[in-house]
Amino acid sequence: GGTASSRFAKVTHAYPLESLQDVFSFDELGEFYSRVENAVGQAEYVVEYKIDGLSVALEYVDGVFVCGATRGDGQVGEDVTKNLKTIKDIPKKLENAPPHLIVRGEVYMKKSVFDALNAELELHDKPLLANPRNAAAGSLRQLDSKIAAQRRLDIQVFNLQLCQGRTFETHEQSLDYLRTQNFKVIAHRVVNSIAECNEEIVALNESRDQFPFDMDGAVVKVN
Repeated sequence: GGTASSRFAKVTHAYPLESLQDVFSFDELGEFYSRVENAVGQAEYVVEYKIDGLSVALEYVDGVFVCGATRGDGQVGEDVTKNLKTIKDIPKKLENAPPHLIVRGEVYMKKSVFDALNAELELHDKPLLANPRNAAAGSLRQLDSKIAAQRRLDIQVFNLQLCQGRTFETHEQSLDYLRTQNFKVIAHRVVNSIAECNEEIVALNESRDQFPFDMDGAVVKVN
């Protein structure tokens, strides 16, 4: 997040890249459940891990990747298309695609890549990078896309912003569709109760050190 840098062309997001509502206890999460169920009754939820990276929007016109932008302040971001094209998990052309598609994902640097990069910097007596998130953000915002390519960034897509001509009943359906379009989609679990939701959050927390990337929480969405 933050204001878009003047070093890059600005991109006004067709659909705002909103921020998550942070909660830090199961009591606070219970207030969210109450608001949801007061509005719609019993609901299905989707639980995902939250990668500690930076959010981007990827835009496709007639199946061709035309623009990639950082979140910025949610309304206006930075055009980093050239750097995003160096990430192998971003499809550059889609088959049987809608006329206009926008997806949202998280760009990150794996811990192993970060460690190797810092080892190389140390070897040349250069300042070390603080953490994988800062390293990913700095790499994606390089003016030279060759440097971005060397940083071996990854991405996982977690939201459908726009899919012209198609509608979906659930969040899970939209993620399944994006997987058919060869996007690397975030791992998720659909649960039918608040108790199951809380159990999944605990399980994610207990296994967080096993992930190849830094994660900074769990995300709960209404399916």
